[in-house]
Amino acid sequence: MMETVASDYLVVGAGAMGMAFTDVLMAETGATVTIVDRHARPGGHWNDSYPFVRLHQPSSFYGVNSRKLGSDAKDLVGWNSGLYELASGTEVVSYFEQVMNQQFLPSGRVSYFPMSEYLGNGLIRGLTSGKETVIESRKTVDATYMNVTVPAVTPPSYEVMAEVRCIPPNELPSVTDPPDGYVVVGGGKTAIDSCLWLLSNNVDPEAIRWVVPRDQWMLDRANIQPGPEFAERAILRQVETMEIVASSTSLDQMFNQLLERGVLLQLDASVRPTMYRCCTVTRLELEELRRIRNIVRSGHVQRIGLTRIDLDDETISTSPNTVHVDCTADGLTRRPIRPIFEDDRLTLQTVRTCQQVFSAAFIAHVEATYEDDTIKNDVCTVVPHPDDTLDWVRTTMENALNSIKWNADPGLKTWLSEARLDGFSRLRGVAERTPEQDKLLGRIFEATPTALEKLATYLEEGRKSN
Repeated sequence: MMETVASDYLVVGAGAMGMAFTDVLMAETGATVTIVDRHARPGGHWNDSYPFVRLHQPSSFYGVNSRKLGSDAKDLVGWNSGLYELASGTEVVSYFEQVMNQQFLPSGRVSYFPMSEYLGNGLIRGLTSGKETVIESRKTVDATYMNVTVPAVTPPSYEVMAEVRCIPPNELPSVTDPPDGYVVVGGGKTAIDSCLWLLSNNVDPEAIRWVVPRDQWMLDRANIQPGPEFAERAILRQVETMEIVASSTSLDQMFNQLLERGVLLQLDASVRPTMYRCCTVTRLELEELRRIRNIVRSGHVQRIGLTRIDLDDETISTSPNTVHVDCTADGLTRRPIRPIFEDDRLTLQTVRTCQQVFSAAFIAHVEATYEDDTIKNDVCTVVPHPDDTLDWVRTTMENALNSIKWNADPGLKTWLSEARLDGFSRLRGVAERTPEQDKLLGRIFEATPTALEKLATYLEEGRKSN
């Protein structure tokens, strides 16, 4: 006989968003929750990540709202030295496992089905047992819609001939015989991590060939830090951003100023970036990456053979003893916008650029606070993941509009000021701000209206030109 489990909410996916949503729902309601996930442990894609992966943002900005991640310590060595710690993938998975085993399950209000797949209509099936269970719930929460993928579970999008040494980053630590060289394929965060890992393990930069289909705009991680000692710098960076936008005369002039002032960074001063994916680096990491001189900018890889690599715009040589590192899985997939709240279904998406866990926690608070789906969707305007230069314009504008809307609601403003996952709003709500910090915040408010007008103009012009 098929088992039936009654639950207020069925959360599909025990990744970061599903866990962050459930955490706030548990804290702010008396609801019962059933969580189903294909992995053996909570943490979603972190279970499949390469062993040297670390967060690209400080640990204190990640996880669930009720429990801090890490010890609020600063790194003392390495290229992140002097800045707040970046949790490793192992730490993240252990953290989510602790949240599940020490908070969710002991509450008696959460049921957890790992190693299970959701078949729809409340039906789940165990991947190892084959046992089927029906979950009778009021609402289903899709925490998998953002579709985070990693190379270990995603085959290359290009053809790879037999006997070619093409591996995901997960297998790099298993390379024990020095190859002829390394070809890192991809221009995103995973490729950056792989290049830095090779350099940190004494691989000669001349032995690394980096295939970069698109250069990307990057953010200086030193400007995205918690802690009172970084508060003024963090606010100043936001002030400068809005003032640069407000005083700009064209899209190109604006980006020139953003580069000159260090709001945005680029790998090569002679190559104008065309991609923006929220990537953060330190200045030291950027210096290391610039040691790699052999960068191939000839489009995407179409085929890797034993002696040649075919790209969109040229063919380059390789060898049977070259290790090719595939870093092309799209960890920030651009998904079509769906209403987050639809009757008995919630589809978790980002309401602040690239801030998945904050977004999931905020959505849960809205779900717990408001009754009408129309009002909920108005509060939770989706900000899709960025991909190109114009998306920096779009997301900067949409983030600002959401922030204005949220801070106009006294209840939301209070929640934001107390939310662990929202460092900047928390800073703005602190009564002990210095006079200088108050002046900086005043400058943001003064520049924002004009900046929003400029951003809207550039966005419209960009869309027409495309």
